[in-house]
Amino acid sequence: MRTTVALTVLSFTVALVFGTAVAAGRVSPVRPLRWAGALWVEIVRNTPLSVLMVMFFFGFTKFGVIYPAFTSAVIVLSAYTSAFVAEAVRAGINTVAGGQAEAARALGLTFGQTLREVVLPQAFRSVVGPLGGLFIALIKNSSLASLLSVVDLTEAANRLTTDTAQPVPVFLGAAGAYLLLTFPSGAVIAAIERRVAIKR
Repeated sequence: MRTTVALTVLSFTVALVFGTAVAAGRVSPVRPLRWAGALWVEIVRNTPLSVLMVMFFFGFTKFGVIYPAFTSAVIVLSAYTSAFVAEAVRAGINTVAGGQAEAARALGLTFGQTLREVVLPQAFRSVVGPLGGLFIALIKNSSLASLLSVVDLTEAANRLTTDTAQPVPVFLGAAGAYLLLTFPSGAVIAAIERRVAIKR
């Protein structure tokens, strides 16, 4: 369970930072940045996570890209989740009234300053729920790290099943452990969403 928590927290932290950068690129006035952001989102979102996991860990070794299994899992989970984070943040950016960005530019703020100081703080408050949903989905998606033999909850259950030949109780236990992670996460996210919600 500790490995599952570590995978989730590390991957979501990286995905949040990178996904926000991609979202910024998608609303940027610089056309190549918009294209690059759109391309990243479309390719990553439409490729199965299991394919990305296996391709990165086993396929990229042909090009000299070699990382430990845990690090590889974090990289792939971060990259995959970042595409969904980018779309969630972009949706939040679109909820901010256009007049606020125009007022910021009239005051002399650059695009980056406007985004950082005016738009993103409001955008994040609007998308706490969707981002929280992505965090919970990531807890479950982290189970695919078992494809790389990372000893998370799923891989531990696989090994215990091999030793005991009792798949039903073992995987019921694993399911219960995932519920112990997802239910409290959902409650915390709901509380945060209520606290920071923008009154409209």
